[in-house]
This record gives sequence, C-alpha cells and structure tokens, in this order.
Amino acid sequence: MSRGKNVLGGDLQTCSTDPMTGWFRDGCCGTGPGDMGMHVICCRVTEDFLEFSKSTGNDLSTPVPEFRFPGLNPGDQWCVCAARWKDAYDAGHACEVVLEATHMSALEFASLEELQQHAVSE
Repeated sequence: MSRGKNVLGGDLQTCSTDPMTGWFRDGCCGTGPGDMGMHVICCRVTEDFLEFSKSTGNDLSTPVPEFRFPGLNPGDQWCVCAARWKDAYDAGHACEVVLEATHMSALEFASLEELQQHAVSE
C-alpha cells in the first residue's frame, strides 16, 4: 500500500518510529479521514519550537498516554500539524523539516521554498 508522495514528488519516507509518530502511529506523516490537524510535516523539533508551540496552547513536551503521545524532546522527529508549523515559521520559530518524510499535502499550508529553508541538513 502506498503511503503517498512527499513534497519533493518521491515516495513518502518514514519520519520516526522512536518515538512512533504519525496520525496512524505508523511512523509516517500520512493523512486520512479524521486528521483534522493535517499532521503531515516531519519535523526535528527544537527547544525553541517546543516552547513556541506550548506558548500558543499546543504543549508537545508533556506525555499524553491516552493519545499514545510520549511527549517530545529536542531532537525528536514528529509529524506536526501543517498549520502549526506555518504559524511557527511566520513567527520565526520553525524547526527543521525532513522533506522526504513530509507529505505533499503540506504544500497546501507552506510553500516548498519555505519548507526547504528549514530542511534538515544531515
């Protein structure tokens, strides 16, 4: 089964399995029915991004076991909501993005150029 395409036009790659991420908790930033937040941008989170997210009402650091959410630490990779990443970008707090693991639907919220400005450089 295809997981979809990434923002570069290739096959969507795994974002993270430790911690296990994705709307479907399959390690990938795919989307589907019920994913109102569009968790499609594979980010490598930073302390700055986590603090910004928390300050805007989205605490990504605190575990929420009932949603199988482990809580994130700087350096973790996680599928974040496209609109929330764009908010962070606009405010100067965007974290790095793994383009090969970012679903093409992210382009409805951010341009490829914006995503590329924050591409992970390995």
